[in-house]
Amino acid sequence: MTVYPFVLHLGPLELTGYGLMMMVAFLMAGWAIQLDLRQRSLDEDYAADIIIAGVIGGLVGAKLWYVLLTADADALFRRGGFVWYGGFLGAVVAILLNGWRRRVPPRFTAEICAAPLALGYSLGRVGCFLVNDDYGIPSNLPWAMKFPQGLPPTTVANLEAMHVHFPLGTDPMRLVAVHPTQLYETAIMFLVFLWLWKRREHGHAVGWLFAGYLVFAGAERFLVEFVRSKDDRILGAFTLAQGTSILLMIVGGLLMYLWRTPTSPQTLPESLRPKEIALRA
Repeated sequence: MTVYPFVLHLGPLELTGYGLMMMVAFLMAGWAIQLDLRQRSLDEDYAADIIIAGVIGGLVGAKLWYVLLTADADALFRRGGFVWYGGFLGAVVAILLNGWRRRVPPRFTAEICAAPLALGYSLGRVGCFLVNDDYGIPSNLPWAMKFPQGLPPTTVANLEAMHVHFPLGTDPMRLVAVHPTQLYETAIMFLVFLWLWKRREHGHAVGWLFAGYLVFAGAERFLVEFVRSKDDRILGAFTLAQGTSILLMIVGGLLMYLWRTPTSPQTLPESLRPKEIALRA
């Protein structure tokens, strides 16, 4: 199967599949947070605050992480060049700072963001597929795909630059079918979203759900990296992203253990009570 990038031309404007799906990802994550707040009878406007902070912090963090990894300062002023883990950390910092501004406990903010994070990531990976980026290693499976206009195209020469080995004499311009790892991640993280969403009324301490997200997100990325085409393999077959994934799983596992039972009644944040209810109280 041969797949080409999805691009919409609206006059002088060019809308890529990545930009479109990132917008959808943030909107759907925001909708999920808003729905959760509504079911808890809390101020739904906090969802918009979280999404705005997440967008700004995520873009800044993803760009800075890429610049630190590549030592390419010029990338600050280019359209491309983002790293998901940098975006995740930047978004976390911005969202928690915004929660501090609104006097919302960090663990509660993390709790209501857990399932929406998985949903947003799942949809965001569709955007990577639509621009033919973040694909996998060569594959003969029926669903393997060729990306002749990928970032970069899936040619032998480009794949060899990402530590994929071919027999001597293989035509460097030959187009190769690869694992559509973007779609693997979309499917897995959507299942993670469903699991987390159904457990919002868990009997553990506040924040336990976010700890679970860290474990699942780390495990998913760790496994998928084995079939990703990457140029940052630092320990044999292991990539830098896998090292970060291991840290996420360790932190998430420890927090799940520490927060496995409620340490106090799970009261809702007073600062998020709708104004009219707060006045009547």
